[in-house]
Amino acid sequence: MAATTVSNLQIAMSRPCIPSSQRPANACVAVFNGKSKVGSSGRLASVCHVASVQPFQKGFTSDSIKFDKFITKAMSESSENKPVSGLPIDLRGKRAFIAGVADDNGYGWAIAKSLAAAGAEILVGTWVPALNIFESSLRRGKFDESRILPDGSLMEITKVYPLDAVYDSPEDVPEDVKTNKRYAGSSNWTVQEVVESVKKDFGTIDILVHSLANGPEVSKLLSETSRKGYLAAISASSYSYISLLKHFLPIMNPGGSSISLTYIASERIIPGYGGGMSSAKAALESDTRVLAFEAGRKNRIRVNTISAGPLRSRAAKAIGFIDMMIDYSLVNAPLQKELTAEEVGNAATFLSSPLASAITGAVIYVDNGLNAMGVGVDSPIFKDLDIPTDQH
Repeated sequence: MAATTVSNLQIAMSRPCIPSSQRPANACVAVFNGKSKVGSSGRLASVCHVASVQPFQKGFTSDSIKFDKFITKAMSESSENKPVSGLPIDLRGKRAFIAGVADDNGYGWAIAKSLAAAGAEILVGTWVPALNIFESSLRRGKFDESRILPDGSLMEITKVYPLDAVYDSPEDVPEDVKTNKRYAGSSNWTVQEVVESVKKDFGTIDILVHSLANGPEVSKLLSETSRKGYLAAISASSYSYISLLKHFLPIMNPGGSSISLTYIASERIIPGYGGGMSSAKAALESDTRVLAFEAGRKNRIRVNTISAGPLRSRAAKAIGFIDMMIDYSLVNAPLQKELTAEEVGNAATFLSSPLASAITGAVIYVDNGLNAMGVGVDSPIFKDLDIPTDQH
């Protein structure tokens, strides 16, 4: 269950602008892709850092493309500074649980980081077999570089919970898993137990993020996928979201947000993305709509999913053709640049904020517009057409 990125809009994360004489000192401010300058270097409390992901540089024979870097900036604002322009997003006092963080280069980490830059407190759930390595890497400082926030502080993950979202309760865990040495030393890692632990430790949460998927037969053609492999993909990649939301919903504060990650294979043919994973993503998107209705009516919780483009993460590399998909996107997407995990993180933070208070049941595409394309413009059939390319 390993875990598997904006426009020119500037979004300032702060309190609504008030006169400086009335503004409390060291108010936390985060600016997406902004150019505002702030003098103070106060720290954000209880927050996770966001690593800046270097865009992939690639040249093409016909055109030289320059890739812009999209940066999330977290800053603190002192009382003597002028108000920062932009729309306010302030997640201070909010608590987020991100399921599926096992390293520092996937979408889950980037979402945690962006939420933290907005002031949210971060809790994460890590797949049990990856827990020791993840926690050891945190302790030994392996992630310190990517933990650096724009204000110079390091990301603080308040607590890491062991989690295997394939199992709802202890009764669901088969004996061979219970005795597996990869699970030795860990306890209370089923969905029910994790939620009970979070409730005991913190009481409530405001934001739930599902950033995990697994398809044991993903390299197989769908027509050659076994029933066991197909159901395993559905269980780990889509039903796990239903289970997490079902159990977390009673301790989510009204007005909260729940987000998952999907992929364009849910609605388009992506050869190589097999083993039932395309079906799992289609189910996830359908479930998003139904869960949006149910969670909205029950507890005013918004439920959305982000259809993210290809990312060169460790989890994605397991699919085996991620480099080809990134190259394809670079050539064919309306925005000719490599997608960064940070851009998905920024979108997730927007969806978790009051700015998205009327958005629910939606699939939000963060893929440089690739989803809008009907053909691959790199096809030889278009060689005589004057197709515009990125000149920046």
